[in-house]
Amino acid sequence: KVFRVTPQNEEQVEIINAIASRMQVDFWQPDSVIQVKPKMKVDFQVEADKTFEVESLLAQNKMEYRVLIDNLRTAMEAQFDSKARTAGHSYEKYNEWETIAAWTADVAAENPDLVSRSVIGETYEGRQMYLLKVGKSGTNKAAIFMDCGFHAREWISPAFCQWFVKEAVETYGKDSAMTNILDTLDFYILPVLNIDGYVYTWTRNRMWRKTRSRNAGSFCIGTDPNRNFNAGWCTLGASDNPCDDIYCGHEPESEKETKALADFIREHLSSIKAYFTIHSYSQLLLFPYSYTYAYPSNFQELNTIAAAASEELASLYNTKYVYGPGAETIYLAAGGSDDWAFDQGIKYSFTFELRDTGRYGFLLPESQIKATCEETMLAVKYLANYVLEHLY
Repeated sequence: KVFRVTPQNEEQVEIINAIASRMQVDFWQPDSVIQVKPKMKVDFQVEADKTFEVESLLAQNKMEYRVLIDNLRTAMEAQFDSKARTAGHSYEKYNEWETIAAWTADVAAENPDLVSRSVIGETYEGRQMYLLKVGKSGTNKAAIFMDCGFHAREWISPAFCQWFVKEAVETYGKDSAMTNILDTLDFYILPVLNIDGYVYTWTRNRMWRKTRSRNAGSFCIGTDPNRNFNAGWCTLGASDNPCDDIYCGHEPESEKETKALADFIREHLSSIKAYFTIHSYSQLLLFPYSYTYAYPSNFQELNTIAAAASEELASLYNTKYVYGPGAETIYLAAGGSDDWAFDQGIKYSFTFELRDTGRYGFLLPESQIKATCEETMLAVKYLANYVLEHLY
């Protein structure tokens, strides 16, 4: 079952800590028990045979709770509700990695004047990391880097990167805004960063989050790629325990995947003017910083454009987003890619947390892919236009 509890005070936070120390608890929101604080919505999953114990502990301590997902297995099966049950690639269903990899080759081959594909590295398990460059060819163009699939279980994220490419190639030449963006800017799109983890969510454990690298001296596998960047690395909101979901790795960029991404951005720093990283869930638009409560130098500007982008997003289906600096808006989390990119000098750095707010959590049904991607496109296009008008 997946529970939601909102602890009202430090005592109730302690009860959640006690539950986490007594049994295997998978925190969905926040990412770890160490980030739980009073008045925060806390979503966590426990094994079926432990649910009675959890419910009685909460009841004894007069803590109100609701069950968000009564049966995780049923919810996992219910995800696949798309009408597009094709064997091959579809933009309206969740695609396995092999299908996405083949799609990257196809979309580049079918749209040679707009899309090219390169390999920026390989994963721990030896899979190639494909990067798509989307834009009309030109010299000295400014660029926006966008990645998806940092956390393996956040399936709606890679779905959005694929959708973005589809919209770019289908509306170029028809939609003036998109045409102008692609004539003037390039998009670097990394459809899945954590490929090994993503494959693992399809084959072994749907709720896997981290990479699949081995950790010296530990039986626990994987590092959280979004705690593995050199931005306040392994301080607050990250863990140095390899068994934790928010393990920071043995050093910054210890993961082949994060190093490949960081190396690419460093090599293209002169042209990359914005960085967007797509996660789920919570309906948030975050900007730096997450590793400190300090505000970035251009806080006012980032806050203003996050507000406007959130408004654009809500204009389609009235989906409400909360926006603001990461640490203040949700919790401290050190070693994130958005903070790192900002500290490299990329002024416009944003993290999207897509739908929903917990009804389905990481198991957003395929029937919501289209609507989620359509509304997110509005925000991304708004931000891209803003960057275009404020090149530096």
